[in-house]
Amino acid sequence: MSAFEWNKIIASLLTAMIVAMVSGILASELVRPKPLEKPVFLPAGTEQVATAPAEQPAGAKLEPVELLLAKADPKRGEQLAKVCATCHTFNKGGPNKIGPNLWDVTEEGIAAVPNYQFSAALQADKGTKWDPEKLNQWLYSPQSFAKGTKMTFAGFPKAQDRADVIAYLDTLK
Repeated sequence: MSAFEWNKIIASLLTAMIVAMVSGILASELVRPKPLEKPVFLPAGTEQVATAPAEQPAGAKLEPVELLLAKADPKRGEQLAKVCATCHTFNKGGPNKIGPNLWDVTEEGIAAVPNYQFSAALQADKGTKWDPEKLNQWLYSPQSFAKGTKMTFAGFPKAQDRADVIAYLDTLK
């Protein structure tokens, strides 16, 4: 092979590398992805490293759910709780998934579901029983109820939605 042939091969390789480098620079200027503010999904056993969901402003009181429970609709709560079925089961004797089985949750204690590894945040409340107000706080923002919980659900912002879900959970006995 002559020197002229080698020069053409080397020039072709250098041209290809320059084109690749320039296209990479142009692509990074045209497309700028934004990082997620919070994780979309975390498997059980992993700790949340992103920012926690927004908490209530200091001094703000969470609306009591007792009055809303009187007009709560368990059927609507069942529909709202379908989002929870990704991680939880609702039937009697159902298996634990990423989250514990929620059958009879309104009658049992916090962190009391057998054969489920609860986070240290919920273990601290072990022995305390779930009541409508605690469920209201939990469903509003699990992270503000128990800092460091494994549950990454953002919560139900509307008080009536929380009351409907609590009414549905209360039917699971």
